[in-house]
Amino acid sequence: MEIRIGQLSHPAVINLLEEHHQDMLIHSPPTSVHALDLSALSQIGVTFWSVWSNNELAGCGALKELDSSHGEIKSMRTAKNFLRQGVAKLLLEHMVEQASTRGYQYLSLETGTMAAFLPAQKLYQQLGFEVCQPFANYQQDPYSTFMTKGIS
Repeated sequence: MEIRIGQLSHPAVINLLEEHHQDMLIHSPPTSVHALDLSALSQIGVTFWSVWSNNELAGCGALKELDSSHGEIKSMRTAKNFLRQGVAKLLLEHMVEQASTRGYQYLSLETGTMAAFLPAQKLYQQLGFEVCQPFANYQQDPYSTFMTKGIS
């Protein structure tokens, strides 16, 4: 598998991000969906990666800089044809490495609380993320779980 930076204008990426957003709306009310749209993923301070297998999109994710010591994982999504094949773990490990290279002390994320989010929560825990209080501009929300990891 190959991790590429960018590719936000690729039709497969656009479709996967739209699927991601629609899926979030199935499990959470609109006010509790924090997925970034294409415009937000294109902003300065956000780095977007896509994962490809033989030129087929396998997944995507982004790293948003909150400040010089704190990053946030955004828009993690694995394509249906690649579920449970290690795509999310590969990408998450890459983003943790990038956070370390950037000198971040913490890497945080927000994910859902419904059963559909349990596999993601399990992966995050396996890679050292722990449940925490809301960070940045987030507020306590019954549909959100907040997690963080110290970066050494």
